Amino acid sequence: MTTIQTLIDNVETVIVGKRPVIELAVITLLCRGHLLIEDVPGTGKTMLARALAKSVSLDSKRLQCTPDLLPSDVTGVPVFNQKTAEFEFRPGPVFTNILLADEINRATPRAQSALLECMAEFRVSVDVHTYDLPPIFMVMATQNPIEMAGTYVLPEAQLDRFFMRLKVGYPSVAEETRILFGQASGHPIDTLAAVVDAEAIQAARQAVQAVHLEASVGEYIARLTAATRQDGDLRLGASPRGTLALAAAARGLALLRGQPYVTPDLVKAMAAPVLEHRLIVRPQAAAQGITAGAVLAALLDTVPAPV
Repeated sequence: MTTIQTLIDNVETVIVGKRPVIELAVITLLCRGHLLIEDVPGTGKTMLARALAKSVSLDSKRLQCTPDLLPSDVTGVPVFNQKTAEFEFRPGPVFTNILLADEINRATPRAQSALLECMAEFRVSVDVHTYDLPPIFMVMATQNPIEMAGTYVLPEAQLDRFFMRLKVGYPSVAEETRILFGQASGHPIDTLAAVVDAEAIQAARQAVQAVHLEASVGEYIARLTAATRQDGDLRLGASPRGTLALAAAARGLALLRGQPYVTPDLVKAMAAPVLEHRLIVRPQAAAQGITAGAVLAALLDTVPAPV
């Protein structure tokens, strides 16, 4: 779709040379998913989230995660109104379209758990009341994998709620040179304009759902995720939520590629960002240097794909 390509081009003016990463972030938005961006400092994790939020004419808010963050700081809290002598709900930052949860692993498990219902059911329960979130709602969380002292590792239940986990990676020398001179007189994020509105996003979401998924390809996805649960090197395989996410991501990639149907190659291309963070390697295998990515790559080679 031309509109979505325009969105990707717009974000790429800020995140130089990382078009595949931007495409995956956009696919997550189109598939009603949530994104975890994990990489070392200074690679543009937060900037990617900000650029995507500014490129879409939607409401966005930023939540800086710290150890003293409370669940009510995320979801909101009832406040007593002296004039009416009643409690009124004051919405938290989660009531937005795109929520940037920066350095999510610096928040305590208690605060992290405030996002569980929001991410899975798109609603918030406070006291005895339940409040619906906007139709377009996406959490973009970042975390630094090397400074783990004083942080709180995301539990399996929360990792499973993230549609994808991405790594931005370092730029090449040529790309870093472009970044250097591109920010000589100011950062491009400051002048970035919105190029897509909510109606275009909703239309693109419907187009993703309309992409055809052949029964044999759907069975291939199910067999692939089932194989992760049977692999001896894994303590935890992909959940049915992972199966649904992989199918949706393959549809999203097909839309970006201009294909009316999903092929096994698209499934394989989306397997790592969608499934890898959902897999937990057994301690014995991890001691031998086996990673979740290596296990998944081996399964992609062994599970037969339909022709």
